[in-house]
Amino acid sequence: MSTSEVIVYSDPQLLAAACAARLVTRLVDVQAARGSASLVLTGGGTGIAILRELRNSPARDAVDWSKLDLYWGDERFLPADDDERNEKQAREALLDHVPVDPARVHAMAPSDGRFGDDPDAAAADYARVLAENARPEDHGDVPTFDVTLLGLGGEGHTASIFPETPAVYETERSVIAVRNSPKPPPTRISLTLPAIRRSAEVWLVTTGAAKADAVALALAGAGEVQLPVAGARGQRRTLWLLDRTAAAKTSNVYRPRIV
Repeated sequence: MSTSEVIVYSDPQLLAAACAARLVTRLVDVQAARGSASLVLTGGGTGIAILRELRNSPARDAVDWSKLDLYWGDERFLPADDDERNEKQAREALLDHVPVDPARVHAMAPSDGRFGDDPDAAAADYARVLAENARPEDHGDVPTFDVTLLGLGGEGHTASIFPETPAVYETERSVIAVRNSPKPPPTRISLTLPAIRRSAEVWLVTTGAAKADAVALALAGAGEVQLPVAGARGQRRTLWLLDRTAAAKTSNVYRPRIV
């Protein structure tokens, strides 16, 4: 299992721009080596800011967007046109502006989609999508994602896996429905921690003083049941990209690199 690397940026805007630049480099390198690449997207203010920076980057066209598989770490189980949907925000920020292959954009079903208001069926279908896109060398029913972007909450949740909820105990399924989420909306679909850990690289990206305790606890080795983000690790690399306020309490447990 990978060890954690922490890089701290002076402000959220610089962090988003730097993460976008890192993504271009990583995706180009993977495509050069293998022909195609895969990326798991996250929502939230920082996650969408990264996509906007990527859209505006002069280097964005170095990525072969037609040979990129896109997934989501979680989704709010809402109608397709709801402004709170991670998919809608990602399309507006980036995907509608680059030549992605629609067949390779793997969105989670909305609540007004073909499964109706049944998040369990939608989650099972997304697990099927993952299994169908896994290769023999992945040795399982989840692709080895090249990069998984994740945010985190102040109480330590990541994707839609909240502390001490059924989601954090899940070990068999790759995708689950989440009900009674502590953070609205109450119904969501999420990758599980075992699915997230199929990623070659996990990038945990967050800003703000409200996240400082969770960041420090995760880096100090907290358990994933109480702090799910502590269980989000890549097979080869786990990269924390933080602004100064989110990293404010890490000095006692980890000496970050400041940019």
